Amino acid sequence: MVEIKATFLDEISWDIPHQNWGYEEWDRDFAAMKAAGIEIVVMIRCGLGRWMTYPSKFLHENLNTAMPELDLVDLFLTLAEKHDLKFFFGTYSSIYFPEHGMWDKEIEINREVVKEAWAMYGHRKAFKGWYHSHEISARLGKYVDLYADIGKLCKDISGGLPVMISPWVKGNKVNSAWDPTTTRDGQQVSPIEHEKEWRIILGQLQGYVDIVCFQDGQPDIFTLHQYLEVNRKLCLEFGMDCWTNCESFDRDMPIKFLPIKWEKMLYKLRAAEAAGYTNAITFEFSHFMSPNSVYGAAHGLYKRYMEYLAKEKAKSGK
Repeated sequence: MVEIKATFLDEISWDIPHQNWGYEEWDRDFAAMKAAGIEIVVMIRCGLGRWMTYPSKFLHENLNTAMPELDLVDLFLTLAEKHDLKFFFGTYSSIYFPEHGMWDKEIEINREVVKEAWAMYGHRKAFKGWYHSHEISARLGKYVDLYADIGKLCKDISGGLPVMISPWVKGNKVNSAWDPTTTRDGQQVSPIEHEKEWRIILGQLQGYVDIVCFQDGQPDIFTLHQYLEVNRKLCLEFGMDCWTNCESFDRDMPIKFLPIKWEKMLYKLRAAEAAGYTNAITFEFSHFMSPNSVYGAAHGLYKRYMEYLAKEKAKSGK
């Protein structure tokens, strides 16, 4: 069976609403994560544009970012330590510099952020890894250089803590919150093309990335198994752990984004199991499958997933 062993934490969000939680609400949610078998929480980014999760002196002084009222990194680390979870720190995305071809600037900023974050939080018991906040489907610009440069720094500065990425597959459901359509037929790459592209990319990232979690929502759900098999084969080839990013939101509806139908999520988990996966991360527990979510449908998804866990463990005798 495939279990969801990790979740992203998205509080500096791009296209989903804030839930405006404080310590009490997050504490309740971390307890629900733990009950569902989650072992790792991954802060998807430490900052986005001018918003930050932590009081970064570097970002504030150099990019005029807004100082947060609450240090979410400290809060997440505190709750991870309380509930015996591992915490992965997500890097910074300016949005601006890559779009304007200023790759060296994005790398320079992230180098300073990683050093600052390690100085501030590296001593914390729950700090167990890193996450690249930039997500790609191919060799776009110099994103691979960014991955390699920052991945090396993360590992060097922290004594080899693991680095995670979560790329996406260029399928026919690559849609944004601002686009009412749900598919873009004709844009998807074949599994063969995907394999060729990612063999090159992962070859360039060998030694700098440890865990690869391809997103599972962009390909047509009935062809997903082909990409899952390719991704796992490539990760094994380059000595990387391969997890599936089992998205818990629905890409098939014009309203962006709502909790996924349980049968779709189960289908994706079964496809990953058939391809040899054992672990999954989800984007993203707190909004889309938590009993505490602002979305009522997420409460039902949590119940169905807990029933799945109990049933599968009973079958295996665990």
